[in-house]
Amino acid sequence: MSLLVVLLILYIIWDVNYFIRCIFTVLAGRLFQGKRKVTDTTTIYGLCTSQDVDIFLRHMNNARYLRELDFARFHFYALTNLYELVRQRGGGAVQGASSVRYRRTIPIFHPYKIQTRLVWWDDKAIYLEQQFITLADGFVRAVALSKQCITKCNVNELLKTYPEAAKRPEMPADLKLWLDAIEVSSQKLRKDK
Repeated sequence: MSLLVVLLILYIIWDVNYFIRCIFTVLAGRLFQGKRKVTDTTTIYGLCTSQDVDIFLRHMNNARYLRELDFARFHFYALTNLYELVRQRGGGAVQGASSVRYRRTIPIFHPYKIQTRLVWWDDKAIYLEQQFITLADGFVRAVALSKQCITKCNVNELLKTYPEAAKRPEMPADLKLWLDAIEVSSQKLRKDK
């Protein structure tokens, strides 16, 4: 009985579902999808369940979008082998910034997919664009940009190991504006010190 209580307490205070989903997403991608080029778009699928919705039980909670984006990033890292290359060099990946634009809600019990693609990089970070698309109508429900800071590695050198990434693409206009806004915010915070 006491073991059951301990397991129940651990389940409550430690987000077991999150870790199970991480492992499942990475393993399913590796087992059933195969490797992708770092410039390819990767896709995972989801379903808006009662665990994902807001207090009115109608549509996906804004915080759940960010959680789902984590799974899609882990999947991207696994299929492109990018994270393995970073780890081999003694580095890691840390979320540096993110921005989500919500266009239309994802209703409860609606299936969707998240498409992830690398849109640009500099010497310290990669920049991903991720889209939530409902399967029933193909509508892009939300678009996210994220800055993934790569520690202890020069990203330009790292991506040169991928033939398809030999030439960095032009920075997308929306990414440039977003990075400029981040820099303005950073300058303001530096002045406040």
